[in-house]
Amino acid sequence: MRRSVAAAVSAILFGLCASAQAADIEVKSKLISGLMPRSAVPSTTIRLSGPFRAGDSLAMKQMLARLAAETPAAPGTPLATVELSSLGGDLDEGLKIGTLFRDYNVATIVRKKDLCLSACALAFLGGTSAHEETGRGTTPQPADRSPSHSLEPGAKLGFHAFYLNPNSAQSPTADDPVRGRQQGFSEARAATSAVLFYAAELGIDPRFVASMMTKPQDEYAYVNTTEEFLALKACPIGLDRPQITLAEQAVNICNHSTGWVDPATLAQVHALSPRQAKRSMLENIQQNMTSLKVNGALSKQLASYAVMRDERSIDNLYADLRAAGVALPEIVGPVFEVSGYRSGGQEMQCFVSLSADDPNRYAVAIRRPTSWSSPNWPAPKDCRGLYLHDRQAVINPRP
Repeated sequence: MRRSVAAAVSAILFGLCASAQAADIEVKSKLISGLMPRSAVPSTTIRLSGPFRAGDSLAMKQMLARLAAETPAAPGTPLATVELSSLGGDLDEGLKIGTLFRDYNVATIVRKKDLCLSACALAFLGGTSAHEETGRGTTPQPADRSPSHSLEPGAKLGFHAFYLNPNSAQSPTADDPVRGRQQGFSEARAATSAVLFYAAELGIDPRFVASMMTKPQDEYAYVNTTEEFLALKACPIGLDRPQITLAEQAVNICNHSTGWVDPATLAQVHALSPRQAKRSMLENIQQNMTSLKVNGALSKQLASYAVMRDERSIDNLYADLRAAGVALPEIVGPVFEVSGYRSGGQEMQCFVSLSADDPNRYAVAIRRPTSWSSPNWPAPKDCRGLYLHDRQAVINPRP
């Protein structure tokens, strides 16, 4: 069954490639073992360009296996970074190459002015920096994978629906139209299943894949908006801070953090000084000490009138509560309270503290009537600045 699906998928193209030449795989830079600390040596960079053709995944596998044996990656870092530049090609090869990127912890990137379309875009999604250890002899699962696929501003990543390869030995023929339609349907179904299975393994939102499949063959779905980058777990390199106020950025952060369910507006934002924010949050905890399980010395401090009026004591108590595990936000700059959210019939407030200098540095906490928690939808670890932008904001304009 597996072989028949692979054969059907190999009869599918996922991009328009006039040349029969296979993709070009070039090592641009390489680690030099034993000469200097790994942190001081540039990681291996591989350039993959041209159409995806049968045999490319085998060539890539041989290169990655050799690289892993000669210069294994440090824990938590990718084995290599692959620059992608291709108009597409063989769907099956694209899926296989993307799976290799995932299995070998290979990061992917599309450079400024490069295009990565169709099968290339699917391979791009396999970019991975590391897998978490799940125990000896355990195969890593999608949740254990740290995605690493990035675009420089100006890079174009595009998806569209696949089509039958007219040169394939599996292609339908005109001499038997009924059999041709049956065979075409079978191949399309197999290819769709393969793409959906691949996306599920990578943790990609299936709604994006479904949207891609419904596009006309000559119409590309380019990755341009914040929402699209988040759906694909892709990171725009060097993303500028949005040209909006810090209060508006706080609203975007809170809306992302609460899943865009009944999103808040600027009218629901209240700016607080760091001192006001700490006092307000401590007073809330003071009122809910039992449900928050605050006891012992911290409970006595919260109950002290003098402590709650002394600035240094407030700072110390706030730090002690955070150290004890209460999900209060780190104060890194201006603080904003965004109200109006609801969950399970309960009102919620979102507190955000933003650094005015570093767009990737901010802290978020959700306050419910009797509890504090971290967001259910945390920002991408290596691309936190995305949350400062509205989900429909175009952060990488269309070509």
